[in-house]
Amino acid sequence: MPRLNPGMAETTADRIMSLLRRRAMTVDDLASELALSGNAIRPHLAVLERDGLVQRSGMRRGTSKPARTYVLSREAELRYSRAYAPVLTELLHVLARSLPPGEFTRLMREVGRGLMTNRPRPTGTMRQRVEGASALLNELGGMARVEKQNGGLVIRSDGCPLAEATLRHPEACVAVESLLTEFAGLSVTNCCDRGETLRCCFEVGAAPPRRRSH
Repeated sequence: MPRLNPGMAETTADRIMSLLRRRAMTVDDLASELALSGNAIRPHLAVLERDGLVQRSGMRRGTSKPARTYVLSREAELRYSRAYAPVLTELLHVLARSLPPGEFTRLMREVGRGLMTNRPRPTGTMRQRVEGASALLNELGGMARVEKQNGGLVIRSDGCPLAEATLRHPEACVAVESLLTEFAGLSVTNCCDRGETLRCCFEVGAAPPRRRSH
């Protein structure tokens, strides 16, 4: 089960999340399970709620007054699943064997564009939009930053959020390329480093990309 602080001893916040994964609980429920006071539980709940990992789910009748219940958020639930990466990787293996190379790449571009459905795009200068694209890559699990290179801008990330997939299928980088292109409204081309450690790299141009006909 994943922890908020991997590699460290299980924290009170980790234990709260594990309990809330089972069922909705009140502060008193959590305090009883963890042998702590309600005052010790509340600050941890507040931080988890602020970070979008826990959310309020309703009210439960108590002995004196109704008590608020808490559950894990959808984002927190996703953190517990170890299935997404291997399922995605195996799906790419199947598609790579079944489709011509050009069709596979086209499909990856469609995946990237589809991820932007109903998502607001950044506005402002080119630099501001590139910074927004870099922030989006970080949301996906990257460690990205914007750098100047040869008079242009490059998004670089220490590591790759799709490493398990891109290790054998570089075409998966095309999905992220298309995602950032759609998001920033700029021409984005991947220049990813596929050395011993996979590292994302995306060169950004000012001209909006032309739609390809299929």
